[in-house]
Amino acid sequence: MTAAAFPQAIRRVRALGHEGLADFLIDDGRIAAVLPAGGAPADLPTLADGEGRLMLQPALVEAHIHFDKTLWGAPWRPNSSGPTRNHRIANEQAVLKDFDMPLAERAAPLIEHCVARGSLYFRSHVDVQPAFGIARIEEMLALRERYAHLVDMQLVAFPQAGLLTAPGTAELMEHALALGLEGGGGIDPAGIDRDPVRHLEAVFELAARFGRGVDIHLHDGGELGRFEVERIADMTEAHGLAGQVVISHAYALGAFAPADLHPLADRLARLGISVMSCAPSHFMAPPLAMLRSRGVNVCSGSDNVRDTWSPHGNGDMLDRARLIAMRFGWSQDEQLADAFDIVSHGGAKALGLGGRYGLQAGCEANLLLLPAQNIAEAVVACPQDRTVIRRGRVVARGGVLVTR
Repeated sequence: MTAAAFPQAIRRVRALGHEGLADFLIDDGRIAAVLPAGGAPADLPTLADGEGRLMLQPALVEAHIHFDKTLWGAPWRPNSSGPTRNHRIANEQAVLKDFDMPLAERAAPLIEHCVARGSLYFRSHVDVQPAFGIARIEEMLALRERYAHLVDMQLVAFPQAGLLTAPGTAELMEHALALGLEGGGGIDPAGIDRDPVRHLEAVFELAARFGRGVDIHLHDGGELGRFEVERIADMTEAHGLAGQVVISHAYALGAFAPADLHPLADRLARLGISVMSCAPSHFMAPPLAMLRSRGVNVCSGSDNVRDTWSPHGNGDMLDRARLIAMRFGWSQDEQLADAFDIVSHGGAKALGLGGRYGLQAGCEANLLLLPAQNIAEAVVACPQDRTVIRRGRVVARGGVLVTR
């Protein structure tokens, strides 16, 4: 799907930063102008009549998901994972090794579902480990190409079974990055690879060599995890990767009094290191309000969606904003707006979308309309009646995909 190449109008919408109702002029897949309601020429084709509905800050951003793991398109499978992370890794390898449904047939329905819920920007981590070779990378690259008309998708090479302890993984990571993946990943430098400094050095050296960013899964807790966050900051600065690094999960930051973390938070903000949190209910979570107050960019994602790790997850980032608010007891309108900012502008900044993302003239016309008076009501109610616009074309109505 190419961008709509002729001028159109979205009429009578309620949009943040604009008084009263507004009309949006769309041209060549981008916002051309924002006018008071009624300001768009009457003879201009109407892309959508908002009828007073809320236009959210552009389409939602799914900043952390694992499309290659999902069982979404498969029949229900009872969860068989064990209690530890290593148990879950081994269980996933056993289940998916001879699974009778190809990755594309499982992941494609989930991608379409996410689009219908309003997400059009994604970062998907893709396993790189000897048990799978480079197959998942190649399949996800093909799937990304298949859905390029619907979504913008970044892929991160993810050495889930260990970068140092699984022989051959480093070479596979090099191969994956050479194929054009946008990021190099890592996981639990101590908990999985048992050598925090060597693991992080390997991750950052690979990223720097290929000119990529870093997005590292960090579940290691307590003082150990805090030490690793500090080393990530050191290496971000040493390799000149400011603004290109994300720490995903960062459970360790939830183990300390927020005030004790102010100097570290200030350093993360100065280096443009983002923190991704799914706001888990069963683990410690980093203090998102404090991090944001110190200038740290915070984003979020669905993480696992109905896979061998967990049967939970629904791929709805508006619902994720609701879960973030519930996890931290955010109930004031401005707090609910903060939760929404995490799944929109926070994700856009982490993914480096820059001036492409916004409601200003020149930004991409990737938009989401739904019935709500304001952001707070949208987060709490999570209405399913959503109109999703991609590059000036309606791709979903009523929460249902209308184009593939």
